[in-house]
Amino acid sequence: MKFSEFREFRKVNRGNTEKEKVEDLIEQLPPEESIEVAYQEIRAGLADDLSEYVLKCSPAFFEKLVVELLVSMGYGGSQENAARAVGKSGDDGIDGIIDEDKLGLDSIYIQAKRYQRDAKIGVHFIRDFIGALQGYKATKGVFLTTASFTKEAVDFISKVQSRVVLIDGQKLANLMIDYGIGVSTRMIYQIKQLDTDYFGEV
Repeated sequence: MKFSEFREFRKVNRGNTEKEKVEDLIEQLPPEESIEVAYQEIRAGLADDLSEYVLKCSPAFFEKLVVELLVSMGYGGSQENAARAVGKSGDDGIDGIIDEDKLGLDSIYIQAKRYQRDAKIGVHFIRDFIGALQGYKATKGVFLTTASFTKEAVDFISKVQSRVVLIDGQKLANLMIDYGIGVSTRMIYQIKQLDTDYFGEV
């Protein structure tokens, strides 16, 4: 939608499918912009596929996945065993812990909820998670879900003293792509341009 050409196509081709609109747009854009549109289309499809696979995995696997994701993002540093999935019966609402320092004096606590993509995580889930953080005397938490959060849940975060980050299903899938969790690289293209500096003394 950031391309004005695409917005115009949507106006005149409302009867076409989204795929047809993208194909029409690519044909009319300059080469570099058409590559960008095609890339975003591929990425969006991959994010959908990832979301479907995550929903099919077991709760234990999902908890392990989100811990691996946060470690790949740099949390826990280079320490071995800095992160661990702890989710089980009687875990008090904590599914994983990442120690930010070698002594474990500062830790990030994780909760992972695997729900259908059209489900909404309400404010009571966030209250329960913050209550669990207080039980551990923790100040930092990450709540990840395959679903999405209600506006009330998002607003509630700004009113609490604990530092809590919410990651919904769409953001989760995109982070997995960005940090190489559950995906592999199929091909890489390099777009090169003329280096006029090289010819500066000709």
